Amino acid sequence: MDYKDTLALPTTNFPMRGNLPQNEPKTYQLWKSSRIYPTMEQNRKNASVTFNLHDGPPYANGHIHIGHALNKILKDMIVKQHYFQGEKVFYTPGWDCHGLPIEQQVEKKLGKEKKDSLPKIKIRELCRKHAEEFVQIQKNEFLELGIFGDFENPYKTMDFAFEAEIYKALCGVAKKGLLKERSKPVYWSWACQTALAEAEVEYEEKESDSIFVAFPLQEDALQALGTQELGIHKASCVIWTTTPWTLPANSGIALNPEELYALTQDNKIVLASQVEKLAELGIVKNKILKTFHSQILENKHATNPLNGRNSKIILGEHVASNEGSGCVHTAPGHGEDDYFIGLKYDLPMLMPVDDKGCFDETLIKEKLFFNPDEFVGKFIFDTHPRILELLGEHLLLHSKIKHSYPHCWRSHQPVIFRATAQWFILMDEPYTSNGETLRQVALQQIKKTRFYPEHGMHRIYSMIENRPDWCISRQRDWGVPIAFFKDKQSGKVLLDSEILDFVAEIFTKEGCDAWWSKSVEELLPPQHKDKAGHLEKVQHILDVWFDSGSTWKAVLESDKYASGGNPASMYLEGSDQHRGWFHSSLLVSCAIHQCAPYKSILTHGFTMDENGEKMSKSKGNVVAPKDVLKEFGAEILRLWVAQSDYQNDQRISNNILKQVSENYRKIRNTIRFLLANIGTLESLETRHFSQIDLWILKKAQNCFKEVNALFNEYEFSKGLQELNYFLNAELSGIYLDLCKDNLYCNALESKERKAAQNVMALICGRLFGLLAPILTYTINEALNHTTSKALLESCGITKEIQNPNIAVLEVLYQPLPCFEQPKIDFEKLLALRSCFLEQIDSLKKESKIKSTLEVDFITSAKIAEFEELNLWLMVSAVECNKTASNLLVSFTFEGETYHICKAKGHKCPRCWQFIAQEADTPCVRCAGVLADSKKS
Repeated sequence: MDYKDTLALPTTNFPMRGNLPQNEPKTYQLWKSSRIYPTMEQNRKNASVTFNLHDGPPYANGHIHIGHALNKILKDMIVKQHYFQGEKVFYTPGWDCHGLPIEQQVEKKLGKEKKDSLPKIKIRELCRKHAEEFVQIQKNEFLELGIFGDFENPYKTMDFAFEAEIYKALCGVAKKGLLKERSKPVYWSWACQTALAEAEVEYEEKESDSIFVAFPLQEDALQALGTQELGIHKASCVIWTTTPWTLPANSGIALNPEELYALTQDNKIVLASQVEKLAELGIVKNKILKTFHSQILENKHATNPLNGRNSKIILGEHVASNEGSGCVHTAPGHGEDDYFIGLKYDLPMLMPVDDKGCFDETLIKEKLFFNPDEFVGKFIFDTHPRILELLGEHLLLHSKIKHSYPHCWRSHQPVIFRATAQWFILMDEPYTSNGETLRQVALQQIKKTRFYPEHGMHRIYSMIENRPDWCISRQRDWGVPIAFFKDKQSGKVLLDSEILDFVAEIFTKEGCDAWWSKSVEELLPPQHKDKAGHLEKVQHILDVWFDSGSTWKAVLESDKYASGGNPASMYLEGSDQHRGWFHSSLLVSCAIHQCAPYKSILTHGFTMDENGEKMSKSKGNVVAPKDVLKEFGAEILRLWVAQSDYQNDQRISNNILKQVSENYRKIRNTIRFLLANIGTLESLETRHFSQIDLWILKKAQNCFKEVNALFNEYEFSKGLQELNYFLNAELSGIYLDLCKDNLYCNALESKERKAAQNVMALICGRLFGLLAPILTYTINEALNHTTSKALLESCGITKEIQNPNIAVLEVLYQPLPCFEQPKIDFEKLLALRSCFLEQIDSLKKESKIKSTLEVDFITSAKIAEFEELNLWLMVSAVECNKTASNLLVSFTFEGETYHICKAKGHKCPRCWQFIAQEADTPCVRCAGVLADSKKS
C-alpha cells in the first residue's frame, strides 16, 4: 500500500515561482482596463477617515529613472496603506509640462536658427507636443510599477484650464500686494539666457581669479583719516574679489561697522585683524601706522582705478571679519548684499552685461572703462586678463583659487548675478489683517506641519527664514505668461479684477497661447477696450516653480479632479524639494490663503549604486527601472523600496536586487504553504486551539500590531524586519514545521487539524492585509488561487469578489482578535528547544540519527505536564522520569537533566513516527484514520 496517497498533503495551484517579468505585464494590462480608482472610491465611500496625497509633478521630459520609481512606489505604498486600513483615499497623478528643459529639447531638434525664426506660438505648439508624448510614456511606465491612482484623469500643468488656474494664483498674489516688478540682481544663466530661482542653482567647484586691488582714497577720506598729520598724502582701500569682471560696475566699498581698521606703513587700509595675514601674502607691510573705527570713513570716497569713477565708502553688516581684506568691493547691479546696501546708501546700480553674458553699450554710456570700446561684445569671463593688465600697479596680488560656485542646474555653466527688470513675490511686505509678512506666515505654518523625518522641519524653516524675495519671472517661450497690461507712458501695471478675470476666462477656453496670438484689444473686456492703444503686454513668463507651487489650487480646490480637497494630507518628494516644490507651494498658498497646502511632508533620499556613488551613464552604473522589470519584476523593485531606509540615500544594484529577490522568495513560499493547507477551510472557528496554537497566535498578534503601527508611521523597512523575523523564525521556522504531522496525518475533520488550519487562515488573512500595500500584485495573485471562504473572511472580504482582476481591492486589514493566553511558559520552552536541537545537530553529524522522530525524550515530571511537548520537539515520544535505555546523549538545562534516547517503538510507514507497535504496521492514530476513510 502506498501510504502517501492516504495523507492530506498540501495542494495549491499558486506557483512556487512567481515568474514576475513574464506574468506581471499581463496583470498590469488588465488593471489598466479595470477601473481601479473608481472601485477604490466605491469600496470606501462610507469611510469616516480620508487621506489624500497630492502628487509632486514629475517633469514630462524623458523616460523615468530609478529615482522616479522610488518616489512613485513610496507614494503608492502609503496611499494603499491608508486604503487597506479602511480609509477613503485620493491620489491624482500629475505632470509638470512647462519650462526650459522641454524648450531646449525642441530647440535641439530644430536647431537654434530655425527655432529663432519660428513664431512663439509655433514653438509653444512643439513644446506642448513634446510634453504630451512623454506624459504618455511616463504614465505607462508608472503603471508598470503597479501604481494605483486616477491615471484616467491626471493633471497636466499645460491643460488650458490648469494654465488659467496658475494665472489666477498669480493674480491672487498680486491682489494681496505681494507682487512687484523691479530691477534687482538675480541669478542669471547666460548659457540659457534666463533668470533662475534659488532652486535652479547648484553649487559646483570652479576655478576663479582672486585679486586684491588698491582703490585710491579721495581727499575727503584722507582728511577724515588725518593722514596729513602723519605726513601721508595718499592712501588706498584694499578690496578683494573673485569676479574681476564686476569691477567696472563698482560704486562702493563696504567696511564692517563693528571692526577696527588699520592704515599700514605702505599706506594701505585693511582690517586690523588681517594685517599680519595679508603681509605674509605681500599685499601690505606688516607695520600699522594707525588704527581707527570704520565709521570715520562712512560716506567718504575712493576712486575706481579702471574708470576714475567715485566709489563711496559705506558700512555693511555683511562684511566678514575673517576673510579677504575687510574692504568689500560693492557693485549693486551684481550682488544681493550689494543691492540692499546700495539702496541704503543710494549707490548707482550699474549693469553693463547683456543676456548672453557679454559687456554691452552701457560701458560706453556710463564710461565704465577709460577705453570701453575694446570690451563691448566681449564675454565677461574672457576679459579678466585685460582687466588685470589695466589695473597695473593697483593690482596688488593675483592668484587662482578653486571654490564652490553657483551653476545653472540645466547648462551646468557658472551663473552670474545680474540686475534686470524682474517680477518678485515680496517676503517682508505686511499683507495680513494683523500686519504679518509672507515670511512670518510661512514660518508659522511650517511649525504646524508634521515632518517625516522630523529634522526636515528645521531645513525648510531655515530656508524660508533666510531666503530673499522670490524672483518668479523668466525670459523664455514655454510657460504661463505674467499676463498683465502696463500703461505705456507711466509703466503702471493694471490689476483691475475685471481685466484679470476676463483674461483668465480666455485662458480657460483657449489656453494661455492666447496671450501671444490675440491683440491687446481682444484680451480686454468690452468696457475696457478703449484703453487698448495705451497698453502693452508684459512679455515675461512664470518660473516653472510657480506652476508647480500652485498645483494645490488647480487640483485640490477644483471639482475637475477626485483629489480629496485642500489641504492635502501629505506632500511626498525627495529631500531636495525642501528648496523646491514644498517651498514654492508653501509660499503661494500662504500668500493667497495664509496657510500651508499640506498637513504633513515626507521626504526620501536619492538613489546610488551599490558603492554609494551617484549614477551616471559615463560610469556605466545606471540601474534603469525597465531593466529591473525585465530581469526581476516590479514586485522586487517595490520590495526594495519597502526594505530600504528611504529617508537616507538608497543603494541599488543587481546584487542588491538578488538579495531582495531571495527575501521575496521566502515570503512567497510562506504564502504558498499557507494557501496549500487551508484551501478547503470554509469558515473561521476559534475553538479547540492547542497551547502551541495559542502561542503562535499571540506571537502573530504582537508582531502584526507592531508592524502595522510602523507601517502607519511609514517606517516600512523597520516593519518588514519585524515581519520577516516572525515569518522566518517563528511561523515557518517553528509552527508550520511542527504542524505538518497534524495537517498531513490526522483525520481531515479532527479538531487538532481544524484548529491549525484556522490559525493559518487567521494569520494569512492579516498577512495579506499588511503586505497588500507593498506586494499588491502578489496578494492579488494569491487571492485568485484560493477557494477558502475562511481566508477571505480573515482578509476582511465578506462578499463575493466581483472582479478577480482586482480582487486585492477587497482586502481590509483588521487586527487579530484576542485569544486565551497560553498557560505554558513558552520562553522557557523556546530555550529548551534550542538546547535540544544543539544535541540533535551533534547526533546527526555523528550519523547516529537522521531525524528527531528517531528519538524519545525523557524529562522531569514538571515539564512533562506540557502534553504537546512531543510536537514541540518533534520527537516520537516523551516519557517522564523513566530509566534511559538506548541512551544517545544527556544534557542539562536550568538545573534539570534531560535524556535523548533511541525511540523504542517501530516506525509507522504512514507518519514516520517511531510509535508503531509492530514493524511495517501503522500506528494507532494512523490506523484509525485509515479505518475511518474506508468507512466514508
